[in-house]
Amino acid sequence: MDWFTAPGYWMSRLVFQRALAGVYLVAFWTAARQFRALMGERGMLPVARYVERVRFRQAPSLFQLHYSDRFFAFCAWTGCAVSAALAAGLDSRLPLWAGMSLWLLPWLLYLSIVNVGQTWYAFGWESLLLEVGFLAVFLGNDEVAPPVVVLFLLRWILFRVEFGAGLIKMRGDACWRKLTCLDYHHETQPMPGPLSWFFHHLPRSAHRVEVAANHVTQLAVPVLLFTPQPIATAAASLMIVTQLWLVLSGNFSWLNWITIVLAASALRLPSDAPVRVPATPLWYEVLVLTVAALLLGLSYHPVRNMISRRQIMNRSFDPLHLVNTYGAFGSVSRIRYEVVIEGTDDAVPRADSDWREYEFRGKPGDPRRWPRQFAPYHLRLDWLMWFAALSPSYAGPWFGVLVERLLENDRDTLRLLRRSPFPPDAPPRFVRARLFRYRYTSWRELRETGACWERTYVREYLPPTRLAGAAQRS
Repeated sequence: MDWFTAPGYWMSRLVFQRALAGVYLVAFWTAARQFRALMGERGMLPVARYVERVRFRQAPSLFQLHYSDRFFAFCAWTGCAVSAALAAGLDSRLPLWAGMSLWLLPWLLYLSIVNVGQTWYAFGWESLLLEVGFLAVFLGNDEVAPPVVVLFLLRWILFRVEFGAGLIKMRGDACWRKLTCLDYHHETQPMPGPLSWFFHHLPRSAHRVEVAANHVTQLAVPVLLFTPQPIATAAASLMIVTQLWLVLSGNFSWLNWITIVLAASALRLPSDAPVRVPATPLWYEVLVLTVAALLLGLSYHPVRNMISRRQIMNRSFDPLHLVNTYGAFGSVSRIRYEVVIEGTDDAVPRADSDWREYEFRGKPGDPRRWPRQFAPYHLRLDWLMWFAALSPSYAGPWFGVLVERLLENDRDTLRLLRRSPFPPDAPPRFVRARLFRYRYTSWRELRETGACWERTYVREYLPPTRLAGAAQRS
């Protein structure tokens, strides 16, 4: 079928595939480095306990069949190796069926992780990576030209990501309609980046322009993805510029990067495609068209949600995360709260005891410590600590275990932090948590104090706590 392929997107496919493999690599690297403390055998939310109460059909995963920390590590590091091989172009050196199988492997491995990841993996970019990764299986390699229907479905995902995010904003917090949300967002976002302080201090008129430009990019431009070239390329390019702006303004894991990868698939790039395009195997055409029909059918629920007045964000409608709904920041916090965790080795905890603060890698702590850029790497505990500050109910299942592990000086837990104030062989006797209000300092305060944050004590979050039986050891 002559219409089945689009040889003009040869280079676009290449860029898309190599970049997507890079995102996969970061995702698996993040999982391998953090899983033991978060959901390992002695983690805060153990996988083994989760799979005891959740059926396979509800959350298909290799770890439903067997779980151990060693097996999880094997899967995560295998994902890293396969992703690196894909980024290096190994799939292009294989037969078509083998290249497709190679792309299927990281999808299966990451699906297994996400489906047992619980609250640590309850973010929209997890489902987005799985949805995009599944389509990448059917995009082909150098044996065939890029199939039109897969390129269309990639644009369909990008449309839902952007348009869904735009709708949730317009239907949500009134500050989006008043163009005032960015008066607060850069200060209250989950994990600020090194430039967020400067973005916050832009003139309010600039913030209004930012919000208005965001509405145009998310509500008007996505429609242009389905127009002829070069308009579609211009629309995708504008989305890439917008996403790079967001990369500079904060740490949003790989959400911005995978959106950029999606947009790259819509670009019409100069290509060195072969003069004679290889013939497309019939089995490949049948398979791609069957999968396309399945995905379009599954799009019913995301579309219904998107046009609903009760639109919800970041929801999967099937256990394989094949077609999902997306959205971000339907509401924006006006005030930033942070939970500060401290420990002491005093036998009797008092207000004037020597309380020493645990330092997290990404979330604000010491007012003088400037935020760093971590994205696309995802600091899962730091992100959940932002939710914990909004309400203790968000942290109920895992915060108590975190405190227990700190009291034990648990090595894997301490690796999630930037610094522990206690030596490895001398854990604290008590740990407490306090809630503070944080705000960015002004230009004058920054010059005078060197601090980018000013914090004010609000209330006790967790009273001084010790391990059961610690009194006898004291």
